[in-house]
Amino acid sequence: MRKSCILMHISSLPSEYGIGKMGKHAFAFVDFLKSSETKCWQILPLSPTSYGDSPYQSFSVNAGNPYFIDFEVLEGDGLLEREDYADTVWETDADKVDYSLIYDRCFGVLRAAYSRFRATKFPAYRRFCNDNKDWLEEYALFMALKEQNGGAPWYEWKNDIAMHRPKAVAEAKKELKKEIGFHKFVQFEFYRQWKALKKYANDNGISIIGDIPIYCALDSVEVWASPKLFMLDRKHLPTAVAGCPPDDFSPTGQLWGNPLYDWAQHKKTGYKWWIDRIRKASELYDTVRIDHFRGFESFYTIPYGNEDATVGEWKKGPDYELFRMAEEKLGKLDIIAEDLGFLTQEVRDMLAKCGYPGMKVLQFGFSDGENEYLPHNFTTTNCYAYTGTHDNDTLRGWVEKMDKKSLKFAMKYLDVKKKKDIPMAVIRQTWGSVAMVAAAQIQDFLESPREGRMNTPSTLGNNWQFRTHKEDFTPQLARKIKKLNRMYNR
Repeated sequence: MRKSCILMHISSLPSEYGIGKMGKHAFAFVDFLKSSETKCWQILPLSPTSYGDSPYQSFSVNAGNPYFIDFEVLEGDGLLEREDYADTVWETDADKVDYSLIYDRCFGVLRAAYSRFRATKFPAYRRFCNDNKDWLEEYALFMALKEQNGGAPWYEWKNDIAMHRPKAVAEAKKELKKEIGFHKFVQFEFYRQWKALKKYANDNGISIIGDIPIYCALDSVEVWASPKLFMLDRKHLPTAVAGCPPDDFSPTGQLWGNPLYDWAQHKKTGYKWWIDRIRKASELYDTVRIDHFRGFESFYTIPYGNEDATVGEWKKGPDYELFRMAEEKLGKLDIIAEDLGFLTQEVRDMLAKCGYPGMKVLQFGFSDGENEYLPHNFTTTNCYAYTGTHDNDTLRGWVEKMDKKSLKFAMKYLDVKKKKDIPMAVIRQTWGSVAMVAAAQIQDFLESPREGRMNTPSTLGNNWQFRTHKEDFTPQLARKIKKLNRMYNR
């Protein structure tokens, strides 16, 4: 069945509180999708953000972002009074998320809610804690320890607790019992609200496409509590880190800085940690997009401490074996493979064995007629076609920066006479392609300029800030998208 998709993260939803939340505006967006006959809503990782504000660099792969918890829902549950949050200043710019402001003020409101919370009134709370104890206990302790240490990363804590020694961990659990309780409550509220939103979407015929980053952040509970799963030295610091080698777009490569997996150790456990992670993601979303999928076939290693990615080497990953074992344990998986970047035949072979759909990004296509990202070169319906991803410019911004050769080719290919007509023509090409799902960022339907770009890879600051307003989601826009969906049988 052919479908269409709009890509917009929770953070970009309309909100009076500085950042998108899982309340009335999220439900209204589902209504908008339904009225436009769009069947899929794609979001970015739901994880808590840390330094740099990226959802791909998180304190935990399992926890949810506290910023997305809706205050009005908490008020409706009797946990907040309106004055706890309504008179607070939440934004410095209505078009951008101010993460430092949110960080300074959000947790005070959530603590006010926790002060009124009684577990006996919420029978689902104990069930949630029990069902998620495999990650929740360590995560809540980790966050409580971060607060005790002024937000410092775990590798700057006192040695015994930094090295996760059992005696130090046991003492910390006793000492920080109240703070641990707070972080468990926050996760309970996050997951309660998320499940209600997802159920509403599903009940209205909308499936949720979620995203899991391939790597964990160095300052994460996973690296702190499970160091054996990573390539670390005796002090639990990385021996090498993740990134991408230099290419035409990045002459010094991309230095991500994430610790790399010790795949030999994962293999000994039957890839249990990864299989559990895929299972949880599959419960959280209807479809799971796995970021940097090529990294499972082979991964680029950069010596820890290097300032860029010019020096590094490729090493063999688990390849198809991991996904074969995951499907043996979990059954057929609904996964999208982010197969962009430098692809070898080995990577293509792994993807073919898995059978997962890959990605085609039209913004990468306008070089010449042989480019694989142009729709006439799609050789299978088993793919997702995107106008652009969260790492791409908006279509308007992209057109403004096109070189003369690409611009000339694009106008000829798209059969348009004016530059301003290119964005809509690209959307039409995407929707008209043979791809099973056609997707666009909401920015492309809103005709957002380059200031609406979600992320510029390998840069720090001014990313992940894009916001929409409730006035953006007009009946006229819904009709425009519906007309497109019907024209191209989506």
